[in-house]
Amino acid sequence: MVTLDLALLRSERLARLRDALRRSDVAAAVFLDPINIRYATGVSNMQVWCLHNPARYAFVATEGPVIQFEFASCEHLARGIDIIDEVRPATSLAYLMTGPESSKVAANWAAEIADLVSRHGGGNRRLAVDRLDAAGFLALQRLGLEAVNGQELVEQARVIKTSQELVAIRDSISACEAAVLEMLAAMKPGMTERDVWSRLHQKSIALGGEWIETRLLASGPRTNPWYQECSDRVIETHDLVALDTDLIGRHGYCSDISRTWRADRGMANDEQRRTYACAYTHLQRLLDFVGPGITLGELAARVGDPPAGYHVYSCLLHGIGMCDEYPVAFWMHQKDRYDTTLQPGMTVCVESYLGPEHGAEGVKLEEQVLTTETGIEILSNLPFEETWL
Repeated sequence: MVTLDLALLRSERLARLRDALRRSDVAAAVFLDPINIRYATGVSNMQVWCLHNPARYAFVATEGPVIQFEFASCEHLARGIDIIDEVRPATSLAYLMTGPESSKVAANWAAEIADLVSRHGGGNRRLAVDRLDAAGFLALQRLGLEAVNGQELVEQARVIKTSQELVAIRDSISACEAAVLEMLAAMKPGMTERDVWSRLHQKSIALGGEWIETRLLASGPRTNPWYQECSDRVIETHDLVALDTDLIGRHGYCSDISRTWRADRGMANDEQRRTYACAYTHLQRLLDFVGPGITLGELAARVGDPPAGYHVYSCLLHGIGMCDEYPVAFWMHQKDRYDTTLQPGMTVCVESYLGPEHGAEGVKLEEQVLTTETGIEILSNLPFEETWL
């Protein structure tokens, strides 16, 4: 097994990010999204809380320093990380911290950022920002900075995985699958959906996982249609149980795998087998199409229309890294589709869900894969219910 080199992981990601900054002709970027902060600097701090409270951020100069602005009394979390040149206390833009003084605080925040741009931007006043409320945006504008879409920039940087990212992703998937198997071993009829799902979360945390973005575990009739999160429903003996992990795991990398089983781990009935076989066939057909050089539009055209008489999943595939990422391939009939080409080094999740419109249960299946120079490498190793095929 290849050992993860955290220092190399950080330097590889920063190099990709700075290449994206140069291509976008910006002086610097300010990242407030904690996932983007983690990608840029390697620093993690209260990730879920900071997803909805802009209380810390990172300044990355295109040609200059990386400065981590940390939440009050948390500056020590960023010290000693080799790619960070300076650590400063953050000016929180979260309304719970600023209250009616939000405009004044935003002005102070913007003044500090503008000073850094002046010092390190070489006269360039273009600044990439990923997530900023109106007060912060207007404060930057008043100081003559041109704010550009930093989320697009960082998504494009993240789309091709570095060598060390692939080590981290494989390790994250391995831990995720161990947690799924432990959950599956504990699952039995009579448990509630929430009780079963909690076994996954507990084992993931024990193995170094961080959080789960959804609670998509459903049983019996709640598997159709999809997107019903776990409830207090008691799982019955002959129910199908479907899971989508959506797990931010070890090293902050997402493991997104879906499987469907029987609660009693027995043989499925005829209707369950038919639905499972259709979902499995759809997944394998997608996997046959996915590879370097295919565009999202070509993929959608090859797949064609959804199977008649079934509820289907909301997309065909999506990017995956530290979370669900760009790009997403939609069905041909869906509005607002966009196109891009799959390239070597992308990691994507290939999705299949089928639930008969007039049937009781649905089946969710999903594989996480790496696009290589010659095809794909399937990264997820959880078995399918092959005896149902």
